[in-house]
Amino acid sequence: QVQLVESGGGLVQPGGSLKLSCAASVRTFSRYTMAWFRQAPGKEREFVAAIRCPGGGVYYADYADSVKGRFTISRDNAKITVYLQMDSLKPEDTAVYYCAEGPFVGAFMTSGVYDYWGQGTQVTVSS
Repeated sequence: QVQLVESGGGLVQPGGSLKLSCAASVRTFSRYTMAWFRQAPGKEREFVAAIRCPGGGVYYADYADSVKGRFTISRDNAKITVYLQMDSLKPEDTAVYYCAEGPFVGAFMTSGVYDYWGQGTQVTVSS
């Protein structure tokens, strides 16, 4: 059973930065996707960013339009950890952020393709 543990959430002022971390207990897929989703109160869970590995040391990073240019996803293979650096934060970024892991698939923006989820970490952007 894979466990994903997120950390790094908190309260930050608009324009500020936070860095989220997601540590996986094991690597289950040779070709995998690790992603961040978020869910604000009263809204559906939405895709934020993903890092996809089809094998051969190749990685693709993808972002939702709403965070492109402000958020950066990265990974540390040795630690089986994925990070989300969030800069220029806006109040509308306030949500619970979830880490997810699944196979390398085309529909990576769809929450249903992921097999494992973390417990979530709260990010609040407010003055």
